[in-house]
This record gives sequence, C-alpha cells and structure tokens, in this order.
Amino acid sequence: MVRQRATTMILLALLVLVLTACSKATEATPPQQDTPVEESGTQTIEHLKGTTVVPQKIERMVVLSAAYIDHMLTIGEKPAGVNVEVRYGGDYLPYFADQLAGIPTVGSADSPNLEAILQIDPDVIVIESRTAESTYDQLEKIAPTIVLGTEWLDFVDDTTYWTQDLLTIAGMYNKVDLAKEKIAEVEQQAKQLKAKIEQLDQKKLAYLRVREKTLQIYAAKGHPTNTLLYHDLGFVPTTVTPAEQREDLSMEKIADVDADFVVLEIDPNADEYLNNINASSLWKGVPAVGADQVYTTDSFWLFKGWGAIGRSEIIKEVEDMINR
Repeated sequence: MVRQRATTMILLALLVLVLTACSKATEATPPQQDTPVEESGTQTIEHLKGTTVVPQKIERMVVLSAAYIDHMLTIGEKPAGVNVEVRYGGDYLPYFADQLAGIPTVGSADSPNLEAILQIDPDVIVIESRTAESTYDQLEKIAPTIVLGTEWLDFVDDTTYWTQDLLTIAGMYNKVDLAKEKIAEVEQQAKQLKAKIEQLDQKKLAYLRVREKTLQIYAAKGHPTNTLLYHDLGFVPTTVTPAEQREDLSMEKIADVDADFVVLEIDPNADEYLNNINASSLWKGVPAVGADQVYTTDSFWLFKGWGAIGRSEIIKEVEDMINR
C-alpha cells in the first residue's frame, strides 16, 4: 500500500514537471499564426538594364527626366533631386516650379552633376535610356539606378504607353491604385473635351514648331502629345501632317497647311524666323490664320504629353483654344 502510494506521488510529480516544461516552451515560442510576418526591407524592380534591388520604403529618389518628375508629383511624392533643361534656362520647368521649390537640381539628363547627386545620398536614381548610354555605370556606383524610357520604344498604335513608366514608379511606392485613378481622371477630361470637338464643323489641326531656322510640323502619332491631340481629343490631321515623324516645312509648303486650328510652339531662339513666317503671304493664306485660330503655346508640350499633370494642362489649353 505504501509502495503504491509512493509510485502515485512520483507519477504526479513527473506530470507536473512535464506540464511546467510545456508551459515554458509555449511562452518562449508563441504559436506561429500570431508571429508578425517580417518584411525583407527591399523590393526588386525590373527595368531596361535587368533587375535592381531597392529599399521597400524609398526616402530619397533622384529623377533625371521631366516625365518622371510629373509621375512622382502625380502620386503625391516629391523627388530628392531633379534634372534641369539647359535650353530652357537651366532651372525647374515652369509648370512644376512651385511644387519643386527648394529641391536640389542635379544638372541635365544628358550631363548630370554626379557630385550634386552624391551629396543627396539617394536611395534610388531613375533615368531614361538615353541617359544610361553615357552615365549609367557612374550613377550605379552612387545608388541603385533604374533605367526606364518608354519614349524610345516602338509601341505602334498603343496610345496609352505614356502610362507605363508612371505605373512602374507608382509601384515602387505601393501607389499603383492612386496612379490608375489619376490616369482615369485625365482620360475622362479628354473624353469630355473630345465630345465638344466632335461637334465642330471644322476640326483640322496642325501642331507646328518654330525653330531657329525652320518650321516643323508634328506627326499624327509617334509621341504621346500627338496621340493626345489626334486620337484622344479627335482632331483631324491636315493633308500635310506626317503619319509618324515630324517633318520640316519649307516656306513654300506653308500654303498646303489646310488647318482650321494651329498650335504654334516657339523655341526661345526662334523670334527672327517667326517674324519671317508672319510676314509671309502664304502664312496669311492658312485658314486658321485668317480665322484667328492660331494658338501660341509654351515650349513644353512635348514634355507635358508624358505625364498626367502635363496632359491635364494641355487639355485645359486646348479647351481654351476652341472656346475663344
């Protein structure tokens, strides 16, 4: 009887020890489903140079393209450094100037200031493919460098290709949904204006650029600004509007511009050539000139066409043009 009781006491003691050990093990190692998932802290981006690992949370992004400035501002992010356009004064592009105030400039896209970029200590640098041809290796030594640049790819009849770099940059900030909302807003603006343009009896448009020593006419496609005008907004190309590549217009050929509307972009050094055009009787014979439907715009439409902010500004300008 005594032996049986002792055996029972030993078994109870062992059971207590086992339960205590299990309890401590449970405290030391919580159930797996309650353990928070640890993030790696990085993300891998596919681009024209392959794949690059960048921080999951980007604090300082340097961009070397007017389009990429537009893309960042569209999703509510500010770049840590931006390029300038030397031919337009070497400062912020005017339509971004207020939003970029105080942000360091880092030279042009073609000739970036490596020292200025180094001082920013960026998490990532985003450049376009033509910049990569000369400076990618140097920039990559400063920070992970992403090479985009859909402007140099052939998208044939795709009129939405301007959105691709925006969506890539938005993805780096986990803001793709916001970018899609902004794209949809611009598309809706274009759709509403297109309905007005369709009601016009005469809607042939020529998009012209006055350069220092020549006049050029832009094509019906081949650039997002062109497809915005002729596809998204529904203007009709003139008989001399080229299909895909801009062309020079001699003074004699001006007479063939059968445009009801002319958008005239003027380079900073083009005043003398513009005076020659205005003095020409052939220019005065263009229907849009006779009807006072020549709209002089700034020199940035080719930049603006690449971004949601810029495209929205073009749409507003065009609406003013047809309403005046």
